Amino acid sequence: MNKKGYFGEFGGSFISEVLKPALDEIASTYAKAKKDKKFWAEFHHLASTYSCRPTPLYFCENLSKKLGGAKIYLKREDLNQTGAHKFNNVLGQALLARRMKKKRLIAETGAGQHGVATATIAARFGFECVIYMGAVDVARQRPNVFWMQRLGAKVIPVTAGTARLKDAVAEAMRDWAGNIDSTHYLLGSALGPDPFPTIVRDFQSIIGKEVKVQMKKEEARLPDYLIACVGGGSNAIGLFHPFIRDKKVQLIGVEAGGKSDSLGSHAIRIASKPQARKGVFEGFLGQFLQDSVGNLAPTHSVCAGLDHPGVGPEHSFLASSGRATYTFARDTEVLAAAKMLMENEGIIPALESSHAVAEAIRLAPKLPRSKIIVVNLSGRGDKDIFIYAKALGDAAWKEFLQQEIQTL
Repeated sequence: MNKKGYFGEFGGSFISEVLKPALDEIASTYAKAKKDKKFWAEFHHLASTYSCRPTPLYFCENLSKKLGGAKIYLKREDLNQTGAHKFNNVLGQALLARRMKKKRLIAETGAGQHGVATATIAARFGFECVIYMGAVDVARQRPNVFWMQRLGAKVIPVTAGTARLKDAVAEAMRDWAGNIDSTHYLLGSALGPDPFPTIVRDFQSIIGKEVKVQMKKEEARLPDYLIACVGGGSNAIGLFHPFIRDKKVQLIGVEAGGKSDSLGSHAIRIASKPQARKGVFEGFLGQFLQDSVGNLAPTHSVCAGLDHPGVGPEHSFLASSGRATYTFARDTEVLAAAKMLMENEGIIPALESSHAVAEAIRLAPKLPRSKIIVVNLSGRGDKDIFIYAKALGDAAWKEFLQQEIQTL
């Protein structure tokens, strides 16, 4: 970061004056908490006892043998509390909200994992909780909506715009602007106005820090490649950041390639420079998919967590500086990768995480056996059962659902 809130030329804070006091309060509270040993002691204690940290680093022996070439390890964030990496950031921000004496948490969510994590920590700490979710995502991630509601959260479907994640963010911002004194906006990814990208990254960096320790224990050295899916970018930056200065470790972010290169059929922001351009949205200067007149373009992904038109500013900086490489995986590749992981390792990945798995499957056979790849398996696939069943043509599942509907 070369100046306050910026990563190279990306980042900053472009917000209405009404939100400035709230962001200043968050920045000040975090600056003090960051130096407070008691804060981090509570964070790590709850991460260990309430969540499941450290999450395992698992060697995919069968998959590695099948593909040939490099050894593939999975960082098992799918075994974290609520089934994804999201809980790391949620836990940290909830502790900050309690320090600020807030009574209410609001959040946006796409795939629903951040929403479930926020609802979980709200139940644990006694916060009122409201989750904004695009109506399209509510429909395709119904299992997570069910659990958010059971945890006591109010889930508000957003029908404005494209009814997806970016529209949920806009509604959450409006809510926050009207309830600053009582409410903390628990932003779920490493984007938005300063200080959110830094705060989210720091809490998620527990992923990469654990990988460093675990790799030295397993292989007595650092990995050669780190691979993570990139929507807003929190799981990827959490894996990448502790390795930024380890120049021999190659960082690869995988975006949602969707159906094709046509605008509206994917969510490729960095790996497709002609369509993604600089702009200001959601309170920061970043790279966004835009149409010919500068409006945010529609996006598509087989999963709800990667179809955002923008990406976190630190990822844009890592790409522009050459420190990280960004690619994409098509929907068909993602489904094939998920199926291969299930059948060879007995692990059911989230569709978001399967983008990173797809890249590892492409890369491993091209490398010698001495090379090591670590994939951040950012979430588990329970939430995607309806999408998986439909995509894989499971007739028995369809019949089961029809029978269940008749009993309601």
